[in-house]
Amino acid sequence: MSYIDVDHFRALLEARRTELRALSDAAKDSRKPVELDQQSIGRLSRQDALQQQAMAKAQDARRVSELRKIEAALSRLDEGEYGYCAECDEAIAPKRLEIDLTATRCAVCAA
Repeated sequence: MSYIDVDHFRALLEARRTELRALSDAAKDSRKPVELDQQSIGRLSRQDALQQQAMAKAQDARRVSELRKIEAALSRLDEGEYGYCAECDEAIAPKRLEIDLTATRCAVCAA
């Protein structure tokens, strides 16, 4: 794996993982169940709160998905397989990895 700087990509992956975990922790309150007491809030406010909760849950699901990809990329780094296409075993261009740290296929196979 001499064509890419392993330490550079490991640092980028770990930094993104830390960022995603912090974002998820910061958004915990927005994913909590919405109180449905009609005495405390009106129907439209409750609908708005439910919509915001649904959007927060969807955003968290995307973060969880990205975290899984990052963990898989870190495993590939440990195994010496990071940066190689899962289909053709050719090297993935470092610029492609800079754009998508979790890329598993080269540009040709991904097309």
